[in-house]
Amino acid sequence: MFSTKGRYALRVMIDLAQQNSSDYIPLKDIAERQDISKKYLEIIAKEMVKGGLIKGASGKHGGYKLLREPDDYSIGEIIELMEGTFSPVVCLEDNAEECPRKEKCKTLSMWSDFYKMEKNFFYEKKLSDLL
Repeated sequence: MFSTKGRYALRVMIDLAQQNSSDYIPLKDIAERQDISKKYLEIIAKEMVKGGLIKGASGKHGGYKLLREPDDYSIGEIIELMEGTFSPVVCLEDNAEECPRKEKCKTLSMWSDFYKMEKNFFYEKKLSDLL
């Protein structure tokens, strides 16, 4: 299940893309349009800046804007940044230690198939698909 943090991050990205502007969009405007607490969006936006999804500027004409075109963002990268890995089990995570039961595991192929299916689904969808 995805948290509000991941879902709200998608809404922020969609909102910024819909503005179709090279100007910075004030967070208070996004918060009003999306009916989300500005304080909560500040936390989310800070993570998105740190993760390289958006750019922020402070001051009179400050706010946030996309760093790339909407079709250059996958939904998967947005969700993974905010939610963490799509991996359903620890042994499939990036940099996971090899499981000593790997050769005997009767469920590994099922988890692996599910992981690929879910990851491919979200990484094939672009932000522009949601506009």
